[in-house]
Amino acid sequence: MLLCIINTQSYKSMDYENKPEGYYDNIRVEMLKYLPEDSKRVLDVGCGNGALAEVIKEQTGAEVWGIEYMDGEAQLAKEKLDKVFSGPCEDYLDELPDNYFDAIYFNDVLEHLVDPYMVLGKIKHKLSADGVVISSIPNVRYHGTFLRVLTQKDWRYDDHGVMDKTHLRFFTGKSIHRMYEEEGYTVISHEGINQSKSLKPYLYNIPVFFTQLDIRYPQYATVAKFKK
Repeated sequence: MLLCIINTQSYKSMDYENKPEGYYDNIRVEMLKYLPEDSKRVLDVGCGNGALAEVIKEQTGAEVWGIEYMDGEAQLAKEKLDKVFSGPCEDYLDELPDNYFDAIYFNDVLEHLVDPYMVLGKIKHKLSADGVVISSIPNVRYHGTFLRVLTQKDWRYDDHGVMDKTHLRFFTGKSIHRMYEEEGYTVISHEGINQSKSLKPYLYNIPVFFTQLDIRYPQYATVAKFKK
């Protein structure tokens, strides 16, 4: 799913166009279960070519909007969704209708923003009375990343994944939860997703009596409601 950043100058210094094949049309099926069943109006921030949003429309019949930075992907999304904005998500926050959306998705988006706190602070006013924000955010404590820092003393960026070179912010499960609370949300659900199949996280946990099992998860899925 695609990213939103503050300005074109920053974008040009990033390598968004050379992502792996399928990066912008990835259907995050594991995120569908967090969508409230009665959602009638949904916004997908970082909608890519509209792959996930199209599934939501087909399954629920909801009105689905999207925001997508990459114009080529946004044009494809326009063929599938009810309304699509092309450009940085920050540019459109004030244009979105207040008290409108039953669900707003941020799948792998907030970590790419200069100020995700500001975006969450503004977007909450676009939620309906029972509306929720749903996000997927990488966990910097994921064992592949955490051990690289701890044992190799290295902070190395990758082309994608937790240490994607286009990430501007890094989070743990605890700091994600705190960010939502600081912006006035009530966290309804917050859990690690896409658990590693490796035995390494369990082996690493033996000396600490299995108290650090969050390192199994490369991402956290969060559902939060604004306390109006």
